[in-house]
Amino acid sequence: MASSAHTSPNHPYIPSTDSERAEMLGAIGVDSLDALLEDIPAQHRHPKLNLAAGLSEQELSTVFGSIAAENASPSSGYISFLGAGSYSHYIPSTVRSILQRGEFVTAYTPYQPEAAQGTLQVGFEFQTIVCQLTEMEVANAGMYDGPTAFAEACLMAARVTKRTKIGVLSSTDKRLSDTLLAYSKYQGIEIVEVAADATDIPDDLACIGIQSPNFFGEIEDVQRLTKLAHDNGALSVVHVNPTALGMFKAPGEFDVDIVTAEGQPLGVPMAFGGPYVGLFACKKAHIRQMPGRIIGRTTDTKGRTGYALTLQTREQHIRRERATSNICTSTQLIGLMVTVYAATLGKQGMKDLASLCYQKAHYAAAEINKLDGYSVKSSGTFFHEFVVTCPSAPPKINEALLKKKIIGGLDISDRSESGMLVCVTETSSKADIDRFVKALSEIGVSA
Repeated sequence: MASSAHTSPNHPYIPSTDSERAEMLGAIGVDSLDALLEDIPAQHRHPKLNLAAGLSEQELSTVFGSIAAENASPSSGYISFLGAGSYSHYIPSTVRSILQRGEFVTAYTPYQPEAAQGTLQVGFEFQTIVCQLTEMEVANAGMYDGPTAFAEACLMAARVTKRTKIGVLSSTDKRLSDTLLAYSKYQGIEIVEVAADATDIPDDLACIGIQSPNFFGEIEDVQRLTKLAHDNGALSVVHVNPTALGMFKAPGEFDVDIVTAEGQPLGVPMAFGGPYVGLFACKKAHIRQMPGRIIGRTTDTKGRTGYALTLQTREQHIRRERATSNICTSTQLIGLMVTVYAATLGKQGMKDLASLCYQKAHYAAAEINKLDGYSVKSSGTFFHEFVVTCPSAPPKINEALLKKKIIGGLDISDRSESGMLVCVTETSSKADIDRFVKALSEIGVSA
């Protein structure tokens, strides 16, 4: 249909001409738009709208730009020390360059393999990368995001063990357990809290849900907790930060049963909260209970390599009420970003990235710990996040920091008195960290 913005001055954004509209009305069997709408009372047909005058594209772009400039973000001149689930990492130019290729942007849905080989191949490589990072036997093509992946993993453990009680470590991000609660509320599942230093657990748990690094950035003893779970007939479900896997042992080395993660740190912009992609991997023995879909590689009748959806019978669009999961997509375009990012960095790049995050966070923690009124509460080994006890309420300190164009840490006073969760990644230069420390010192107890 031809565009007609210039031929239809009363309807500048309706892409049809007067003659095209007349043709459509004729096909319907009426001679005017008013006749089409005659069943609607006249007083409700054309309500008066209090709208601003129309703008040109250039003017509208300027307005939107000025509104966006009101956001406090690293892209608008601020330095940030806020993490807690969404992290600022440098994204190589290869990610956007490949992401914008037409075959990936348009061939999104992989149900027709003959029309989506590129998308399917990326999904297969994505699964391979997840298995390599986690050292697990099998991975699916992606989940909605990290918290939903964790919730699905715990429910999967309940199906595998045929138990209805799920244990979640007390040091876990509440958003993970809240998402699990939302998923399990009407499935007869009970959620219990397990202390991070527990030496005994109920003998009827389906799993222990562990986050490592935990919400406070500290590394949990995954090996001990996994053994504790197995000794009681439960599974071990571990939610990881994929960046940390460049430095610390992969969960697969500890005989973990199911691994989940938020894929955002791997080449996905923070984007004010999404869209992201969840990572999900498990032991091959449990593959039939895994949610989502798995892409496989095969050969066609001419011996050429091809890709197809191998397992998707657990999805609700296939099995309806008998499905083990309600997921029906794999956010494949975001998965492409993760795949390109990981392939660009490679094994050594992931190691270097993790080392930078670790070293810079420990430098920042050491410097903050020297300040009067501040103390670093994190104990043991932590990875790029740590808790700072502040001399005054964290919201007041953050308000003062914003005036200096610094985004401070997350206020976690509900879990740690006067606590601020500070995050440092490879994007934080030494100058940025020193500026942050100086600002905290100047603010002190005056906030």
